[in-house]
Amino acid sequence: LYETVDPLGGRTVASGALALPQHAARSLPLCSYQHGTIAKRNEAPSAADSHEQLLGVEMAASGYATALPDYLGLGDSLLTHPYHHAASEATVSVDMLRAARAFCASQSLALNGQLFLIGYSHGGHATMALHRELEEYHADEFSITASAPMAGAYDLSGVTTEDVLAGRPMPNPYYFAMLLSSYQAVYRLADSLGDLLAPPYNATLPPLLDGEHSGSEISAAMPADVTKALKADYLAAFRSQRDHPLRLALRDNDLYRWTPRSPMRMYHCRGDGDVLFANSQVAYDSFQARGATQVRLVDPIPSAGHGDCSIPSLLLAKEWFDTLRQ
Repeated sequence: LYETVDPLGGRTVASGALALPQHAARSLPLCSYQHGTIAKRNEAPSAADSHEQLLGVEMAASGYATALPDYLGLGDSLLTHPYHHAASEATVSVDMLRAARAFCASQSLALNGQLFLIGYSHGGHATMALHRELEEYHADEFSITASAPMAGAYDLSGVTTEDVLAGRPMPNPYYFAMLLSSYQAVYRLADSLGDLLAPPYNATLPPLLDGEHSGSEISAAMPADVTKALKADYLAAFRSQRDHPLRLALRDNDLYRWTPRSPMRMYHCRGDGDVLFANSQVAYDSFQARGATQVRLVDPIPSAGHGDCSIPSLLLAKEWFDTLRQ
């Protein structure tokens, strides 16, 4: 447990996991793993039986001290989960790194000053947000050795929005429901989440977004074309107005209008049907245009979908990290 700030800047407490190697013979690099989409609080990395904890165990077994933030609204945090809210993804992860360093110091476990960032899907977005936050606001405190954001929705207001508005059946409709719930909580798009939704979703959907229901439960209550869950007039305004509040909220959480300075490899498969590859292409092109010479875009398996791309991406990133660690 550690103190951090909520999306509005108020003090709050978050939770996370810290995975450490046993009997470390030398000082350790620090790694921050940002997990993928989770709808239930008790599936966060700090939970004893969490699948997301396994990446931290693997990295620790390979000699990395690995911090795994739960994010706000997950684990022990009872807030509404600010899903794809870049600012709070970043601050909760920075403060988890501080908590990890403080714990290691309290146990006389030496860290060597290296820092590696990694995350897939929602974790890719959070990793990109963390990288930006560290370089823009905490460069005197942290120096990034290498960063691997993977399969993230970095262009929420462009690529991701147009994909949603195209009306194609979504593989995981609950992503959109969580995003809408998040932005309602942070940006107050309406008096309540139900005010954005068409019947029957205005009654059936909000109770499922309480952190106690799984993604599959939420998806089962959603239409495959997620735009049909919105009120017709709200959807029409969202389609036509460039300064629509939801569009502005999405734009506020884009992650490509900045210039990374530390080494970054973005991993993403072109066959991804959940988070379109174009998100990474837009970010990469923007970074290149801004002179970010240490950024690469890697497609591990062009035909792979979102799920099948995850393990190859994680393995390639770890392989790269291993060549840089001291």
